[in-house]
Amino acid sequence: MTTERDYVLGTHDEELARLGLQHRVWRSVVLDCWQRAGITVGKRVLDIGAGPGYAAVDLAEIVGPTGEVIAIERSKNFVDAMEDACRVRSLTNVKIHELDLMADELPKGDYDFSWCRWVVSFVNDPALLIKKLADVMQKSSVAIFHEYGHYETWHFLPRLANQERFREHVIATWRESGGEPDGAARLPTLLAANGFFIRSVTPHIFCLRPADYMWQWPATFIEIYLPRLIEMGRIDQKFADTLRADLARTEAGPNSLMITPLVLEIVAEKL
Repeated sequence: MTTERDYVLGTHDEELARLGLQHRVWRSVVLDCWQRAGITVGKRVLDIGAGPGYAAVDLAEIVGPTGEVIAIERSKNFVDAMEDACRVRSLTNVKIHELDLMADELPKGDYDFSWCRWVVSFVNDPALLIKKLADVMQKSSVAIFHEYGHYETWHFLPRLANQERFREHVIATWRESGGEPDGAARLPTLLAANGFFIRSVTPHIFCLRPADYMWQWPATFIEIYLPRLIEMGRIDQKFADTLRADLARTEAGPNSLMITPLVLEIVAEKL
């Protein structure tokens, strides 16, 4: 039996559901990005750190039966979920590899594009990841990234001191696990060193009201990650309950606002 390879955010059912909501919230932004980058029918796309396969499924439907998606994921739970999603949709153009991005080699292929979302921020050696990517991407292929550029932009108006303490705990736990929340910061240097030219950089940051669908993306993350922080011994139940109450009051406020974490969209071409 394969041992589950967990992540700092978890691979449990609640996290799988949260990732589904996160994908739906970002779906219109991502589809626009892929279209501008040129992903279309017949293309071959490498999906790096595919998770439960929400993006892989969308990509497979875009490239169609003459194209292919090669999805890389190390979590057995997520691989199982991805296989189920492809089976339900009768998708036969998704090839799934259960691999560790740090320990294993990426499969070689004539890729037209690669897609990498919120992965650079969590691996312990981004330089190695970009080198491996450069080794399998062909000349004129395009690498697309969505990565956090400045996680501390995430806050509420009026300010919530407990949410900002929570945010600092999140940053600390990601760094303790070997990641770097502001993963996009190193990408320009790493891409240049590995033969990529940056075509475009687009910042994505939003100011939300409680009624906005995207509000649920960070709000749900708070709810899911609080128990993980308790398990790690970083917070206690009192802090978790207080933050939940703060968030409930904020969501009930007619003029409450949330500023989301800055995400950088980087599109780079292999020279």
